[in-house]
Amino acid sequence: MLEVVVAIPTFRRPRSLARLLEAIERIETEAHIVVVVADNDAECHEGHDLCLERRTQGYRWPLDPVIAPERGIAQARNVLVARALSHRNADFVAMLDDDEWPSPQWLDEFLRVQRQTGGDALQGSILFDVASGARSWAAGFDGVSSIRRPTAPVAMLEGAGNLLLTRACLESLEAPWFDPAFGLTGGEDRDFFERLAKAGKRFAWADEATAYTVVPAARTSLKWTLARAYRIGNCDMRIFLKHRPGRFARAKEYAKIVLALLLSPVLLVILAAVPNRAADALRRFSRNLGKVAALLGRHYNEYAVTHGE
Repeated sequence: MLEVVVAIPTFRRPRSLARLLEAIERIETEAHIVVVVADNDAECHEGHDLCLERRTQGYRWPLDPVIAPERGIAQARNVLVARALSHRNADFVAMLDDDEWPSPQWLDEFLRVQRQTGGDALQGSILFDVASGARSWAAGFDGVSSIRRPTAPVAMLEGAGNLLLTRACLESLEAPWFDPAFGLTGGEDRDFFERLAKAGKRFAWADEATAYTVVPAARTSLKWTLARAYRIGNCDMRIFLKHRPGRFARAKEYAKIVLALLLSPVLLVILAAVPNRAADALRRFSRNLGKVAALLGRHYNEYAVTHGE
């Protein structure tokens, strides 16, 4: 029987974690599941305590909570991977964020696509339930819009939410699997995928391995979406500098940034009467400002703030 470790990082969102644990109990599969939860709040450890309570109450699957004492999303993911690999019979490690929850067929769909594609790392689609009052201009913005692709091999994955990784894929990399330098900024997932790509690992998308998430009202404002764009640009540039230091590649990227910064304000004026297009021009401008900030050595710590409960 296949064994899959479902690995969950959590930080001060006990209600969301409880919803996720309940959804994992409803998974329909013949595989054996072990649930590992890394609580990144060493002080209050509400997530850890919730897992101990659910385990005492007779949780459907083996439940293995652990404290990740060093603050940061990358640090929590590294604790998860180490703990998951300590389960010697585990063939796969699936990752879900604590504000997501899977469909009942989620795991079997992942395993089916993995068999079909031979993928080392797979991602499933993530469908967003946006809080009421969200503006139409937010459609297509990062952190607000659903992430969905056709089932097929792909060149790159989108993020560390809703993943399936083979054990061999993780064991092929040296620890730390996720760079601690991205602990509070995010971007640790894209950096991880870049390392996997360099190691020759194969990626695939599994559309029916669906997970869901709710977008809190705090994430539907223009201020938040522009801050997210700035953070993504900031992290993208840091990852670019880490993995593609060639002179030609740098010159090309710098030229793109300059062009975007020059054109975005012009487009904003031209498209002022079209909210969707104007907001997109602002988003592009903010993302490229984030890239410039990274070139100046500045980082944006988005994950210093928690959204949701």
